[in-house]
Amino acid sequence: MLKLNLERSGWHVTEATNGTEGLQAFRQARFDVGVLDVMLPGMDGITLCKTIRLEGQQVPILFLTAKNTSEDRIEGLRSGGDDYLGKPFHLEELLLRVKRMAQRAGHAPDDGQMAADALTHATFGERCAVDFLTYEVTTHDGIVRSISKREALLLKLLISRAGEVVSREEILEVVWGYQVFPSTRTIDNFILGFRKYFEPDPRQPRHFFSVRGVGYRFCA
Repeated sequence: MLKLNLERSGWHVTEATNGTEGLQAFRQARFDVGVLDVMLPGMDGITLCKTIRLEGQQVPILFLTAKNTSEDRIEGLRSGGDDYLGKPFHLEELLLRVKRMAQRAGHAPDDGQMAADALTHATFGERCAVDFLTYEVTTHDGIVRSISKREALLLKLLISRAGEVVSREEILEVVWGYQVFPSTRTIDNFILGFRKYFEPDPRQPRHFFSVRGVGYRFCA
């Protein structure tokens, strides 16, 4: 019904029935606006939003969901959403919000925060640097080397959340995007690799920390 009403308003609509299909759609095409439910099968809408933001997409996102407490709205906006509309909703209001979001596309407010979707480069320590566009890093001893896309995504997530502890569960959901997760040991191996790249003494890290039983923290 929502697809039909959007099409009647002149929109070309791509429909996905679960979060995994939605992620593939975002990866395969450019959209003016994304409308996400939170309670999606396969990959929930919050994780989907975080993932596409981490991958650098700045498409405006509207959450349209029955989860409508203030805490739900805050979580949606913090995940990278631009607007949040609870169910039940008035159709005309939804259509107006979608239109306004499309008109504002490309004019995100500058709130001074290091948003993951806007992060293209990062520097820390004396020589360390990451270029998220070319997938290249400069190590602690000044050597430039290539990294994988997965390494770049994990670095971007940790660096964009500098000073915060990012849980293993969130990393696995957002970076790997699997419903059946790989072993958490996989993340440990990535962190060990980052320490070899960026820490003068990997046994006494300054930037990449493991928080036992919780997750990982990056400090500049």
